Amino acid sequence: MADMSLDNLSDKYFDVLKELGNIGAGNATTALAQMIGTKVDMCVPQVRLLDFKDVGDLMGGAEKIMAGIYLAVDGDIDGSIMFLLGKQAARHLVDQLMGTGPKPEDQDFDEVEMSALKEVGNIITGSYLNSLSMMTNLKLIPSIPYVAIDMAAAILSVPAIQFGMMGDKILLIETQFFDELKLSGYFILLPDIDGYRKILSSLGMGD
Repeated sequence: MADMSLDNLSDKYFDVLKELGNIGAGNATTALAQMIGTKVDMCVPQVRLLDFKDVGDLMGGAEKIMAGIYLAVDGDIDGSIMFLLGKQAARHLVDQLMGTGPKPEDQDFDEVEMSALKEVGNIITGSYLNSLSMMTNLKLIPSIPYVAIDMAAAILSVPAIQFGMMGDKILLIETQFFDELKLSGYFILLPDIDGYRKILSSLGMGD
């Protein structure tokens, strides 16, 4: 596999990555439902290969306030994973988890709520990583999650710096969750170049 940058993924490789996205998002939905104690449905995830500069627009604009949960990954693959959702969706999930009743969506998160949001992100991204690990038999070890509430552009600047070495495209998985509200969440998987090669090779799709 001479060139494994995202710019050069063929359709069959992209289909495998889409399937990984579908399974990961499905498991994340199950974990989310168990966590907040209510039924959660999921639309079929939309998996896109995007120019990095267009990611913020997909989420509603570079200035939209988002909650971002970021984890480094090591083990058989080095890289990171990020889960983003709008501040309104984040507020709803935290209120559900803590059983406090709805609060104004523009209200800032206090320290306890930030901790709860970190745990939501930890469980969702953990479900995703576990799915990837089970499909590939690769050992994936996540770091402690980091949480930020900021404009989409500011949160995305972290993977943008990483991805500067890989070209300007990114694999993004958009999942819509439903309980009484429709919530859009965005997974961004950021293995290094060698990581993509290992994922595909472990699935029998190497050279």
